[in-house]
Amino acid sequence: MIEQFTEQIQHCTRCGFCQAHCPVFGATGRPALNARGKMLLLKEVLVGKLELNQELVDSLFQCTTCATCATNCPSGVDVPAIIKAARKEMVGLGTCHPAFTGMNEVLDEYDNIYAEDEPEDFDRERGKQAEVVYFMGCVGQYREEEASEAALDLLDHLEVDYTLIDEACCSGVLEDVGFSVKPRLASTNIERILATGAGTLVTGCPYCFRTFTQQEAYAPLRDAGLEIVHMSQFLAGRDLGLHSEAKVTYHDPCDLGRHCGIYEEPRRTIKAVAPNFVELADNRQDALCCGAGGGVRGAFAKNSLAMARRRLAQVESSGAEVLLTECNSCVHNLANAKLRAQKFRVMTTPQFFMELIEES
Repeated sequence: MIEQFTEQIQHCTRCGFCQAHCPVFGATGRPALNARGKMLLLKEVLVGKLELNQELVDSLFQCTTCATCATNCPSGVDVPAIIKAARKEMVGLGTCHPAFTGMNEVLDEYDNIYAEDEPEDFDRERGKQAEVVYFMGCVGQYREEEASEAALDLLDHLEVDYTLIDEACCSGVLEDVGFSVKPRLASTNIERILATGAGTLVTGCPYCFRTFTQQEAYAPLRDAGLEIVHMSQFLAGRDLGLHSEAKVTYHDPCDLGRHCGIYEEPRRTIKAVAPNFVELADNRQDALCCGAGGGVRGAFAKNSLAMARRRLAQVESSGAEVLLTECNSCVHNLANAKLRAQKFRVMTTPQFFMELIEES
């Protein structure tokens, strides 16, 4: 499977540009964990000097697939695509990190990655006819319920005609860790979304957004003419009638930014409300990864938190009072990594807006 990337792997010139940007290398200092190190290992695999066995799991599965290496690669090597292909081949050979094997098995039995039976109800009607379906994703339903509640409250405040559905995990994350989208889960979501008659699907999760707009399993949503947008796009251009003097900054989620090119919409909305906006040292396509992606948070928690703390150090240096982001996974990882001495707050943009609405 990685043979299809032979030319790209051989194009890696070992220049080290990726090393300067790789979040895993930044947290660990281990050359085998940056993109250059991974490409060197795969060159050895291609010529038969190494096998895709358990010894390579720590290196090839310890990648957030944030794509900052590809963004900064002068040779144009698409490292995330290569890593995903290598992982698929390893899974096919029976080699995988146990955390990812477990995730795949959980989604064979459950409708969410946490193997929980009762999602938060949110006291909203589900499955009704509406103009908009709001899809929050697993993290929003089971770990960052306050962020999801704020998003729903904001939709209520804006008088949006929306409904929820009984969600199943979009299962897109399995594509990052060597497995595939689950047809059962995709079919469940497609059927329930289309049954509402909605013309717009709004996601609170950047990865769900990527999955719905890019994965073949969800082509029926696109074929039905459904407009699929992330919450940041849905809010862009709306006059919220809010104002804050707080010094605010913004963290670009990898899935929303580098993978989908959505940079300006959230900034436009935030700046209209909070004019004392400051950029982090690394932003937009150069933003540091929070460390949660590619399954790394579940499999390599210590290094995941170390990556988050590198990002939080930039927030501290900016002097911002509030760190906003548009991803529940980013909020979850950054909030868990934040030190007590760091006085800024971490929240989603809808949470920030709802606080202002409630104060007024």
